[in-house]
Amino acid sequence: MTKVIAVFGAGTGLGISMARRFGREGFRVALIARRQERLDALVSQLADDGIEAAAFPADLTEPSQVAAVVDAIRARFGRIDVVGYGPVPAGLGFTPATELDATALQALIPLFLLTPVEIVQAVLPEMIERGDGAFLLTQGFSAVVPSPNFSGPGPVMAAARNYLYSLNAELADTGVYAGTLAIAAGIARSENAPVVPDAADNATAFDGIEFPIVDPDDIAERYWDMYTRRDCVEQVYPELTRNALSD
Repeated sequence: MTKVIAVFGAGTGLGISMARRFGREGFRVALIARRQERLDALVSQLADDGIEAAAFPADLTEPSQVAAVVDAIRARFGRIDVVGYGPVPAGLGFTPATELDATALQALIPLFLLTPVEIVQAVLPEMIERGDGAFLLTQGFSAVVPSPNFSGPGPVMAAARNYLYSLNAELADTGVYAGTLAIAAGIARSENAPVVPDAADNATAFDGIEFPIVDPDDIAERYWDMYTRRDCVEQVYPELTRNALSD
């Protein structure tokens, strides 16, 4: 049976690019996000490219919805072979650590930690049974490189990163791969990529630091490479930014 990728947090940036990249390899595509209208538009775009896709609306800030959406995907496609997880909510920003409180963290934990863990638990048994599968987690640079004034999502994503590392090691002999890509850039064509007017061309800025704007097709290509090679648990993209942020 043809393989299926489920893209959680599907949007106009990385989500549709991942769908197209895996779709070119014959994957059918399940698109999951909150807004039905946006998902339907993405399904139509993929159909124009000859890629079979279907929309599954769900609120990823509610881990309790995971079981139902996974069941719906299986009912439509029969299986899930790859999960791509990378939702970015509108208005997501950073908070200095000196101002961060428990309420702010509690609001971030479901989307960036609890829901991806629930998805893994929902899909892992079938992947292990087949001896093949993958969970691909998109993260922000602050999960890997803590920096002043860039707290908030970072600590929660770092917890998910810790979990992902353990998951990767535990699955080493099963044929199932878990990997994460930390994005140290703004993503072109993304609805939620904030571009600051005084930043340089092809850059986005925050707190005086400029980050490049990258093409989501290039990120999707990196994910395909990680999926096929399965020789690392984590990459940072663009690679040079890790050193730049540590200076």
